[in-house]
Parts: sequence; structure tokens; C-alpha cells
Amino acid sequence: MARRALITGVTGQDGSYLAELLLEQGYEVFGLVRRSSSSTLERIDHLSGRLQLVRGDLLDSSSLLRAVETARPDEVYNLAAQSFVPTSYQEPVLTAEFTALGVTRLLEALRQAAPRARFYQASSSELFGQTQITPQREDTPFCPRSPYGVAKLYGHWITVNYRESYGLYACCGILFNHESPRRGAEFVTRKVSLAAARIKLGLERELRLGNLDAQRDWGFAGDYVRAMWLMLQRDTPTDYVISTGVQHSVRELVQIAFDEVGLDWEQHVRTDPQFLRPAEIDRLVGDASKARAELGWAPQVDFEGLVRMMVRADLARLAR
Repeated sequence: MARRALITGVTGQDGSYLAELLLEQGYEVFGLVRRSSSSTLERIDHLSGRLQLVRGDLLDSSSLLRAVETARPDEVYNLAAQSFVPTSYQEPVLTAEFTALGVTRLLEALRQAAPRARFYQASSSELFGQTQITPQREDTPFCPRSPYGVAKLYGHWITVNYRESYGLYACCGILFNHESPRRGAEFVTRKVSLAAARIKLGLERELRLGNLDAQRDWGFAGDYVRAMWLMLQRDTPTDYVISTGVQHSVRELVQIAFDEVGLDWEQHVRTDPQFLRPAEIDRLVGDASKARAELGWAPQVDFEGLVRMMVRADLARLAR
């Protein structure tokens, strides 16, 4: 019999790549979707007929219990969250409800209806925040700097708690920034790739950004979902940092994106104070040596290849 997987956040960037991967592996895949007044299925439209959608909401415990009973999963991947850091400052309580308490609601549903299922929790490099230790590993102290980071920290620790308290097979993947052509347009990488394409096509004239010197460890989402799957294939559950181990600045991101369309970025990019965070994280870079050693995982797409891939995808999308 085919293994069964339930993915929350299936309509997001990571969810769509993970659904593709699991379908390739022969899984029966269920995706949790919220009832919404507008369709948000464009990232998984190409999987129509192969993916089974179930209704549910991280804010509603009874709907999660129903979804688990319907899917009867062997593996559950919790990728759903309010995941945009700036929004977490504007809507901190809602962010906590989804990104923190939502994890507990889902774990409770599993404990009651599918205690043998293996559980993956999407943790984040935002847990490390303003840590003084570089690079960051699984044992680096957490110091989150945003309501999103704080909510993710709760989700991380409650997963560890359920693993230790109830013997659930539960893993946290502490993923550093990971991007793709499916990234939401509000995130800086996609904001840059889309602007480069639009400016090249004469649809825009300039791009406004915040801190060009902020540095991040950016990888390709398609590589990172493979790490999620690998974590749940091991005999014993544990947590892993997933990262490239190389950091790049927003300035480098901009340079490569505009180079891909043959433009001088300095003619088009302006800094704007409204895009600065109340509490900036200057440098985040991960050490994924544990994942490399135990999972045999390594990223396949480098930073420059990722940025150029995103710009080319946005050019093609706009041309259509």
C-alpha cells in the first residue's frame, strides 16, 4: 500500500514542492486547505487530480482532527504559518495563533487520532535572531527578534515537548531562507526578481528596498523540501539545521538579478526607510553539517543559479 502524507500549507511555496516530491515517491498526498473567498491554488494547479484536498484550519481544532481522521497519514508535514516577518509586527496576535498555537492544535489532533504518524515541524532560522554565534547549529542558543520568530520558537519547543512527553515521532527542520520562482511576491528575493523583470520589460522604473547590507543564507526551496522528507525516514526523530552555509547580501541579490536582464541595478534601485525592520537581524548563516552527515543531504542549486532562475521565471510569466 502507498504511504499517506498530509501537508498543511500545501498551497505555499514549500508545500507545492513537497507535494511534487512525495507524489514522485509514490505517496498518496493530502493537502490541508482553508476555506477562502479567493482561490489560492495556483501553485498546485498542475497537481490537480493527483492531490487530495481536505478542509481544515490551524485556528480550529475540530477541523484538524477531522482532517487527520480523513487522511489517516503515515507522515504529517506542518508547513502552514503566517510566515511574513513584517506582517508579524502588524498582526502579532494572529501570527501567534497560526504559527505558535496552530502547532499545538495539530499535535493534539495527531496524539488523539494518529499517534504513530511521523510529524515534521517547519522551524526557522529566525529562531536564532540576534545570536552572537556564527554559524548557527542545532545547539546554538535561540534569540528571536520578531513576533514571527517568537511564535516559531513556541512551535519548535512544543514539538520537542510532544516528542519527549508522548513519544511522538516529531522532528523540527530549522530551515534557513529558501526561495524559488514560487516565492510570494512580498518576500525580498521575489520582490527583486519580479522588479528586475518588470523594469526590463518597461513595466516599472524603480525598485525600493530597505537594508541592502542585510545578509542571509539563501537556498532553493526544492532542495530544502527533500531534507524535510529525509528527516522522517530515519529510525529516530531529531532536529536539523538546513542551510547552504554561505551568506549573501541583499545588494548581491540585486546585482545578480539585474545582471540577468542586462541592466545596471544602481540606475533603478533606491533605499527606502519604510522597508527597514523595527529590529533587524544583520547576519544569519547556518551549519548543516549534521544534516549532511546523517541525512546525506546537500543543496544542489547555488545562490547565483537560484536568483537567475527566479528572474527568468518572472520574465516568462510576464511575457505570458
